[in-house]
Amino acid sequence: MKKTTENITDVTSNTIRRINGYLHRIVPIADASGKIINYAIKPIMLEFNIRDILQVSVGAALLAIPISMSEEAWNLAATLPHLNIALIAILSIFLISIFVYFHFYKVTLKGYVFDFIKRVIGTYFISMLIVAIILTLIQKCPWGVDNVLAIKRIIIVTFPAAMSGTLSDTIK
Repeated sequence: MKKTTENITDVTSNTIRRINGYLHRIVPIADASGKIINYAIKPIMLEFNIRDILQVSVGAALLAIPISMSEEAWNLAATLPHLNIALIAILSIFLISIFVYFHFYKVTLKGYVFDFIKRVIGTYFISMLIVAIILTLIQKCPWGVDNVLAIKRIIIVTFPAAMSGTLSDTIK
């Protein structure tokens, strides 16, 4: 039989171990006398891997496609001041950070700060890329003519797309 994890017989409290390439929380289960009788194994998603990138991409596309087709989003980007667009981008990153922290890292941020930052920034920029591709394909990103308007449209549509991408990233 193939060995799938490290020896866990010395575990006396919650521990994180890699099993078959994925991180899991190992929780000892003790009887009334305190003797460990078994272990509960729960997968945890602290690392931002290729699977997560694909989930964010699909999730972002779910809302990016219909909103990219909306004339209201195009006009809103054209009329909002630059400060408001920047605040929307900041709000989007803030909301992603809050959700990701409480869903993935609340218990185990120590040692995984870089992964937390990578997941938040990665989610936002992957969502932006998906939106940019969609808006470019439907010719609503006037690249070379009005780059500022193109970026404003991308940021407006990225707001809901990033939220959708963040939610889809929670699927195990």
